[in-house]
Amino acid sequence: MNPLRLPKAILVMGPTASGKTAVAMALADRFPVKLISVDSAQVFIDMDVGTAKPDRTTLARYPHRLIDLITPEQRYSAAQFRHDALAAMAEITAAGKVPLLVGGTMLYFRTLLHGLADLPQADATLRAAIDAEAATHGWPAMHAKLAGIDPETAARLHPTDSQRLQRALEICALSGRKMSDLLAESERQKPPYDFLSIGLLPSDRALLHERIAHRFDEMLLAGLDEEVRQLRAKYDLNLGLPSMRCVGYRQVWEAQDGLIPKGEMRDRGVFATRQLAKRQITWLTNSFEAENYDCLDPALADRVAERTVAFLSS
Repeated sequence: MNPLRLPKAILVMGPTASGKTAVAMALADRFPVKLISVDSAQVFIDMDVGTAKPDRTTLARYPHRLIDLITPEQRYSAAQFRHDALAAMAEITAAGKVPLLVGGTMLYFRTLLHGLADLPQADATLRAAIDAEAATHGWPAMHAKLAGIDPETAARLHPTDSQRLQRALEICALSGRKMSDLLAESERQKPPYDFLSIGLLPSDRALLHERIAHRFDEMLLAGLDEEVRQLRAKYDLNLGLPSMRCVGYRQVWEAQDGLIPKGEMRDRGVFATRQLAKRQITWLTNSFEAENYDCLDPALADRVAERTVAFLSS
């Protein structure tokens, strides 16, 4: 490896039921990669069926780091994931292998790539005040105001770019700091890797929805209901814990306690999983610069492998 080049790492991201694990394992068969799970549900011990966790035979052949880390009573943050993932990546790189991070928890991917200097959330009241001031004085005047607070950000924005000017002023007001400083902090937290980001997206949402329904039915047949009963008997759990807010687990718990009709549990679980997939697709589409592939393509693994060959040889 050229010491002047950054070590390489691969990200495989996608919604639930998009075939991420199959792609990752196919790449592990062909390339010197080691797998790291990026899944906020698979970190929980004893939560196997409802998280679609690879079985023991599969994990013996394709070990995944960051699976089975904590009990369902505990909590695991994006910050902790970043710490653990970077440590695992460093170990894999030191061993001469390539880290391959695979999963669907987009917040974890975002935190890994962009650090923890998150910008403040939008504030509707403050935005209305900024808009009212702009209506009185004009956006060029608001640009001048921003230039007095954060000249670096103002220099890259057009005086009539109302949307970005509004956001920059909002961030300065909410955080008490320059937007340019916050972005610079985030940039410095980027991991020292050359990333290949692979996104798996469906060309037909209806077909992905069919996959989701089929997989949820398989989970029920595999004993999801009994898994939840065993978890409740073994641990001190409640519906407010992150583990029990996971799709599937919540619906089964509610059916067991009569909070929802048992006959509705399956459809509610499928619906919640489809909503999760929708959010994952939105994250992947809007928040990442990934090279996207059709997750429904029968030749998906081969196409991603072709791109991986080019990436690792570059």
